Amino acid sequence: MIRAVMRRSPLARLLSILALLATAALVAACGSQGNDVLKSASASPDVKAGSQLFSERCSGCHTLDAVGAEGSATLRTDRERVDGPNFNQRKECVANVLYALANGGYSGAIMPENIVVGQDAKDVAAFLEKYSGSQVSVAAGAKPVTCPPSPGG
Repeated sequence: MIRAVMRRSPLARLLSILALLATAALVAACGSQGNDVLKSASASPDVKAGSQLFSERCSGCHTLDAVGAEGSATLRTDRERVDGPNFNQRKECVANVLYALANGGYSGAIMPENIVVGQDAKDVAAFLEKYSGSQVSVAAGAKPVTCPPSPGG
């Protein structure tokens, strides 16, 4: 009698498998469009490494199309205290990124300090300097953000 209750029809098994596959596909695609930088022939090894680190450690709170990161709020009504800047709309320079990484952002209250350190931090900074600000528009008469040359580069 117990055996009859535990048996599933072939249709029920098939539906269970299809549901699992659909869930796995959604989870795999959730919040990520893919890291285009890793596929780029023009990106240097440090920028590629920085893109991977950014994707792994920063994409939950920051948005940047180059790596498929969608962590920032897109609507003013959806914003939360922990939403990081949208780097499509904000240009960054190496020195500023290194400061933010070492100090937990600029407020020091939300972003984890030292989420990446050493060469990893330099790689993330190089990546952000190259790819951030892709959607920044410069007002008439305003100067675009330009980054000073990085030390050693």
